[in-house]
Amino acid sequence: MSAAQAAPAATPDADAWDARVEANALGSYLQLSAWARVKGVTGWTVRRLLDPSSGAGAQVLLRRPGPLPWSFAYAPRGPVLERWDAASIEAFTDLARSALRGGEARASHLRIDPEIEAGGDRDAGGTVTSALRAAGWRPSPAIQPAATRTIDLAPAEDALWSDLRKKWRQYVNKARTGGVRVVDADGGRLDEFYRIYEETAARAGFLIRARSAYRDIWEAYAPDGRARLLFAELADGQPVATLFLVRAGGRVVEPYGGMTQAGADSRANYLLKWEAIRSSKERGATSYDLWGLATGGIDHFKTGFGGREIRYIGAHDLVLDAFGRRTYSVAQRARVRVERMRHGLRGGASASGYTGAPGTAGDGADG
Repeated sequence: MSAAQAAPAATPDADAWDARVEANALGSYLQLSAWARVKGVTGWTVRRLLDPSSGAGAQVLLRRPGPLPWSFAYAPRGPVLERWDAASIEAFTDLARSALRGGEARASHLRIDPEIEAGGDRDAGGTVTSALRAAGWRPSPAIQPAATRTIDLAPAEDALWSDLRKKWRQYVNKARTGGVRVVDADGGRLDEFYRIYEETAARAGFLIRARSAYRDIWEAYAPDGRARLLFAELADGQPVATLFLVRAGGRVVEPYGGMTQAGADSRANYLLKWEAIRSSKERGATSYDLWGLATGGIDHFKTGFGGREIRYIGAHDLVLDAFGRRTYSVAQRARVRVERMRHGLRGGASASGYTGAPGTAGDGADG
């Protein structure tokens, strides 16, 4: 009998769950209760699952597309496990099957995309991917970025600065001497953020959410100090680049951002990125996630700031109803085609809306 069968599942409240996520080395902002509030505005419901015996759990988002009788279940950047061994994975799998297969949830499948580095310490020799497969999980289409670059903020600031490429340090200094400055902003400037982000999306050809979605994110994370909005401004005060940062525990992520042409010309985007990294360390963060490496151009830009490239094991599905899973896949492909045609876009974006276009990170629209 597995751990999940031996003990009833717990249903932690939001505060208890958030404390568990932030105490976990891989705890993501997408597993915090704030993200459930954000997604609730667009029709998602939440189930928090926890197996007391193993400590395995996840915040699972559920949505029933249109008239379909099944829900799509998704644990963005989950599950949250104390140990990534076969026993914990099996316990979580049993928990998911018992909690999501029937009842109000009635999920066709559960998708996970944990931040486990392929072949890294936790997945040495493919142990995690092998354990997932043995438990019934199968590789699935990505929603969140499959690769990223992270910067360990433990070294001194001088060491972080030295880790930038020489040309990147020159660009940062050029922006400074040109009068560019970086400022923190409050929610009153979200419209300015959106104008820059929207301009970047139109130039690079990727989809973003409606303006209200970013206000929802800000209002969910900012009150607890888990969100920052940064602008790079020219000497005359004109905002030319922006970053929207989100934090979980010691981990800072930059999921949204963009720049104008003037921001590129003045190298303001280089100064903005460096100041985001430097000030995150100053505020006690332990790592900085540049969030996605989708193209050669964005990879080149981010590589110049140092850190380490990480490629994840990718998304995996646990099928709970085979017919429902096939039906969902057909409906999802049709929805993505319609959305891209409606916006006049061709190719280049996944079903999630993630593209990792230059100047931005992905938007993970289904996440």
